[in-house]
Formats: sequence, C-alpha cells, structure tokens
Amino acid sequence: MTDNPDILTDRFERALAYAHVAHGGHCRKGTKIPYISHLLAVASLVLEDGGDEDEAIAALLHDAVEDRGGAERLEDIRARFGKHVADIVESCSDTDVEPKPPWRERKEAYLAHLWKADSSTLRVSAADKLHNLRCILSDWNSIGEKLWDRFKAGKRDQLWYYSELSKIFQMRKPDGFVTRELGTLLNALRESVDGRA
Repeated sequence: MTDNPDILTDRFERALAYAHVAHGGHCRKGTKIPYISHLLAVASLVLEDGGDEDEAIAALLHDAVEDRGGAERLEDIRARFGKHVADIVESCSDTDVEPKPPWRERKEAYLAHLWKADSSTLRVSAADKLHNLRCILSDWNSIGEKLWDRFKAGKRDQLWYYSELSKIFQMRKPDGFVTRELGTLLNALRESVDGRA
C-alpha cells in the first residue's frame, strides 16, 4: 500500500467500469470508435493537467447525464461516487432532459455558466473540449467538409462555439497546457477551413 495521495484508488476503477456500461454500444459521432475512448482521453488530460481523483472520475462520467440518463443518472452517480464528482458532472452537462433543447440555446447557456464555474468544472470541461477539437481537426484533415454532417450545428456554428470556449478558458484557466493547446488547435482548424473555403 502506498502513502501517495495522488495515486488513483479503486473508485477510479469502479468509475471506469460504470462509464463503460453507461456508454456501452455508444460510438463517437459518425465513426465506429467506441465512446469510451473519448472518456479515457478526457480523464488522461485531466490527470496530466494536475487533476485529482474526483476530477478524473468526473471526466470519465462527464457525458453520462447529458447523453445516457439525465437526472436519474446524476443521482446514481452522486450515490456511487459522491457529491463532488456529481457536482462536476452536472456542471459539465449542458442539459439533462430529452429531447434536448435547441443547440444554440444550450451552448449559449453553457458558455454563460462557464464564466462562473469552479476550477474542477473548468479543468474537466477544458479537457473535454480539447479532445473534441483534436478529433474534429483530425477528421477535418481526413474527410473535409463531410465532417460537419455529423453535428447538429454546422461549420460556422462549431467554430463560433470553440472560439467562445477558448476565450473563456484563456480568461478563467490560463495556466495550463490544455488551454494553450485548445487555442493552437482552434487556430489550425480555422486556417484549414478558411484554406479550403
């Protein structure tokens, strides 16, 4: 047994199994990539950014409420993993209802929320958005304009959203590689999109 408080415990293992079940059969939009790959990537980024176990667990579960069960799922997460994890997951979710409200309305509300969000939410959200943007840029370079067919909102709306996110993270969480890389990738995507336009 180690005395290092930074080592992940069996709570993380349980959260990974929970995320795997919650997102079972779920793939990344427009791909055959198992959704768990995104959750693992976000958890990895959170840990690399200095996040603690609660934040890493929240990273694994950050889409479970929004995409896999709403308020009932949130209460289950609270019971299994505690209030702090559930609060981060709730704060990273832009809705807990089905059908979801219109895309632009949800995103504007989420952006407004991030201006007041706590540091744990900012860390998990920034890691989530960075991994999403990595995938968007990679797919853009592979399939071009067809990429935007995967999303409810088109190219200009997606670029607007990530631009606004980048501004918020630069103001509220300027000290980490996640924020810097998100800005770099956003600029690269803009240049690529404008170059093909």
